[in-house]
Amino acid sequence: MRPPPPPLLFAMLVLAAARPWCKPTPDAAATCVDLQLQTCSDASYNQTTFPTLLEHRSRVAVESSSEYILLSVLHHLLEGQCNPDLRLLGCAVLVPRCEGGRARRPCQHVCEELRDACQPAFDAIDMAWPYFLDCGRYFVSREEGCYNPLEKLRGGLDVVEEALPSGLPPTFLRFTHHSYAQMVRVLKQTAARCTHIAKTYSIGRSFDGRELLVIEFSSLPGQHELMEPEVKLIGNIHGNEVAGREMLIYLAQYLCSEYLLGSARIQRLLNTTRIHLLPSMNPDGYEVAAAEGAGYNGWTSGRQNAQNLDLNRNFPDLTSEYYRLASARSMRSGHIAIPQHYWWGKVAPETKAIMKWMRTIPFVLSASLHGGDLVVSYPFDFSKHPQEEKMFSPTPDEKMFKLLAKAYADVHPIMMDKSENRCGGNFLKSGSIINGADWYSFTGGMSDFNYLHSNCFEITVELGCVKFPPEEALYTIWQHNKEPLLNFVEMVHRGIKGVVMDKFGKPVKNARILVKGIRHDITTAPDGDYWRLLPPGSHIVIAQAPGYSKVIKKVIIPARMKRAGRVDFILQPLRIRPKTFLLGPRRSGPGGAGPHREPEESSQEPLGARRQPAAGGSKPWWWSYFTSLGQHQPRWLLKY
Repeated sequence: MRPPPPPLLFAMLVLAAARPWCKPTPDAAATCVDLQLQTCSDASYNQTTFPTLLEHRSRVAVESSSEYILLSVLHHLLEGQCNPDLRLLGCAVLVPRCEGGRARRPCQHVCEELRDACQPAFDAIDMAWPYFLDCGRYFVSREEGCYNPLEKLRGGLDVVEEALPSGLPPTFLRFTHHSYAQMVRVLKQTAARCTHIAKTYSIGRSFDGRELLVIEFSSLPGQHELMEPEVKLIGNIHGNEVAGREMLIYLAQYLCSEYLLGSARIQRLLNTTRIHLLPSMNPDGYEVAAAEGAGYNGWTSGRQNAQNLDLNRNFPDLTSEYYRLASARSMRSGHIAIPQHYWWGKVAPETKAIMKWMRTIPFVLSASLHGGDLVVSYPFDFSKHPQEEKMFSPTPDEKMFKLLAKAYADVHPIMMDKSENRCGGNFLKSGSIINGADWYSFTGGMSDFNYLHSNCFEITVELGCVKFPPEEALYTIWQHNKEPLLNFVEMVHRGIKGVVMDKFGKPVKNARILVKGIRHDITTAPDGDYWRLLPPGSHIVIAQAPGYSKVIKKVIIPARMKRAGRVDFILQPLRIRPKTFLLGPRRSGPGGAGPHREPEESSQEPLGARRQPAAGGSKPWWWSYFTSLGQHQPRWLLKY
């Protein structure tokens, strides 16, 4: 059950009325008046006109309309998704921009792009797209003189060149804490300096509407290249753990500068790897922590997002499902489907953004940067016996995960320090690495989800015992972590890689790559390429796909080999395609999708799938927000 709306909201709902199919008024000379609506107070303009496109003739009429009430509550109904973009788009229709005595209409292309991005969020709560956001009805083209209602939202984050003091070179790094606006500016300035190898992009927005901004580095920014592995580094998952946020901001500037300066190592790395840096996954929580400041921040202040959710406990618990199926000898972990009931709970927009990101890009390797201790942990983070708070719980890739963790810890000067008085001294005997569940067990973690739902191997790095270090400590922390970060990213080139094709040279996507003795499969990307992280040794590798005979190869990976070995597969079609193979075994119950299931696109749950089943013919859960409106209830929001 959803909580009832707050009293003020309830009172506003009582006043609401519906106008589902008003005829738009034509653009004409108008009297401009001040825009005085709280919900639209941050619009990119400050004057509107009446009557509006929806024929509201006064501010009071707008405020009492069901359209305006909907904009006021969409942020909560959609759990932060498409905020504030969708609200500003709606304001552009409800209270159109008035300029020079003429009402201007918003751009159709902006509406269409936002509709495509936000439609899944409406589908998730079984709500129809609002009629007044009909892109062909209330919006016009560029040729007709439209304007972008999101210009202020985007413009505030444009690149603004800053002159460095005392004529310092552009390679100079400022070891300081960065506010959200400063972080965005630095990332965009860095991408502008290195346009041939870097670009920024957003994977979504936080609950309070801040862009989750990523900067990527590769020889061809913005696109996946055949055989080039993808790596992501994520910081600030907990808003008050800020060292990782700063390390990734510094790393972005360092990669750009070193590439331009001709560093052979960095040029080789960026020419063979696509690296994505997300310095802040929780910018809303950071604002809470930063308000208290370094040295004053409490252990939990700002840890969670604006919904009071711990983002590293908010991912689907696939580990429990893995343990449930682990007794089946033929079971192989990997690509476990997200259970339907997961969507019935609170899922943060930041969490959804990460999951969508993972589906968009075939990540191979990842690290999440935290604070509060000094250690590198790796999956599983959830104990195979739920009652055990500390229990060694390895994945099938235990050997590889230990190598990945050691790649970071072994070159970190303080993690290597043998002093028991140092931060994280209790991890000395294990070499400053530990299996997550053997440290402490928890569910819903991002690392377990990466491993069990995708091809990506993720470790967790605790950068130090102080969560919000003082500014004067940042240079030292960077010096300690620069080499470990680079060394870890270079580990993506361990193991094997290749392309799976049919006999005509056509790529086979979603083919499975199996390794005998390691019950965890990975799948090929849309171009047929794959990357399989493997420890040194002899391995039997199998490639198979529905409708093809499987191919088996033996590979030997030398201990000192630092470049992935090339292993391609050519699959021959089966003469008769057995139905049982096409459908795949079903061992997880009726309608279930176990980890052994063929990873077809149709088996993937849509992100933001309906979170709560509705009984036949009943109204969706959000309808209670509008039940007090009587005959003016916005039935145009219901899907029929």
